[in-house]
Amino acid sequence: MKHGARSDDRIDVDVLIIGGGFVGSTLAAALAETAIRVAMVDTQDPAAAIDAEFDGRSFAVSLSNTRLLEGIDIWPLLAPRAAPILDIRISDGPSLFFLHYDHTETGDDPMGFMVENHNLRRALHSRLSDSATMTFAPDKVEKLERGQGFVTAQLRSGQTIRARLAVGADGRFSQTRTEAGVGVTQWPYKQSGIVCTLRHERRHDCVAHERFLPAGPFAILPLHGEGLEDANRASIVWTEPGDVAQAMMDLDETEFCGELQNRIGGFLGEIVTTGPRYIFPLGLQFAETMTAPRLALVGDAAHAMHPIAGQGLNMGLRDVAALAEVLVDARRLGQDLGSAVVLERFSRWRRFDNTVMLAATDGLNRLFSNDIAPVRLARDLGLATVNKLPPLKRVFMRHAMGVVGELPRLLRGESLL
Repeated sequence: MKHGARSDDRIDVDVLIIGGGFVGSTLAAALAETAIRVAMVDTQDPAAAIDAEFDGRSFAVSLSNTRLLEGIDIWPLLAPRAAPILDIRISDGPSLFFLHYDHTETGDDPMGFMVENHNLRRALHSRLSDSATMTFAPDKVEKLERGQGFVTAQLRSGQTIRARLAVGADGRFSQTRTEAGVGVTQWPYKQSGIVCTLRHERRHDCVAHERFLPAGPFAILPLHGEGLEDANRASIVWTEPGDVAQAMMDLDETEFCGELQNRIGGFLGEIVTTGPRYIFPLGLQFAETMTAPRLALVGDAAHAMHPIAGQGLNMGLRDVAALAEVLVDARRLGQDLGSAVVLERFSRWRRFDNTVMLAATDGLNRLFSNDIAPVRLARDLGLATVNKLPPLKRVFMRHAMGVVGELPRLLRGESLL
């Protein structure tokens, strides 16, 4: 493991990443093979995280972000256990109108992949264990001073780290963001999301289903089974009003599966849950700025959205791809990595994309989470119209795959260096 320059009890690096979750660890992995010296601090022991039991949570990773993970040598560790999303079927409750995305309409690549939480965690840990990134965990930044040319972090353990730039990747309730005085705009949806994993009787054929019900979206997302060809599991993301969601969580296994079966129907055959269930309140929030002097915010520290369309982690990974490219290019030009000029390029690059996605997920949830007859008719006709217009449908598909806009090199499948 490579170490930064030391001065007494202080370690000097170029970038300090605060938060070692999926977004922070991916950024550390992206920078690991560059000339940029990196230290990462997280409150959780990585060994405890990878030894955790199967937790039932999964993520939909867009095609462009699989290119990112491949470019930083994480995807080869994930690919054997990732389930491709070949088709997406979007429907409005019991309506006969629907929108069907077939991946062959845009080429041979899947639209994305379903990746399970514990597999991604282990892949990141394996990648960082072989890298030059210094990881301080379990530990905590007790004080972060952002000076004229450096940031200095005092850790709970007594260690001191000095860097040109600090990156706040410490989640929705980011202490780094709060202490930097960055304001947050937020509002709750009065909804909660239930997440669990099913084992089912019939094959899903790698088709993802997004059903818009009056209470909120209900997603059935394909996972691999015990064998790579035994596609008999699915991840469920189920939205209900907060009190109803809690009542569902309180049901026993038989009753809970019965409620799920009512919403899924019979196309998957008999179902049974595997692993624990999770519930979390839903809301939208975004930082008023993604940067402050000597500080960049990424992932949920910068923006958190409704899980509709599964874009939360994808937006965080897009932040990573953009920030990594900005930093590598700045280093090549001999620029100060924490300077206002460098941070402005990152902020400008990500601001529009994040704003559009936050507005889209918020709008979709408000449009579909009701049972008002005229609104229901209008949205059903909209789904049917898009389904009958292949050029327009391909535009929406490419957005879902994350392959539109000004993409960083890693999202295009190119080398970061």
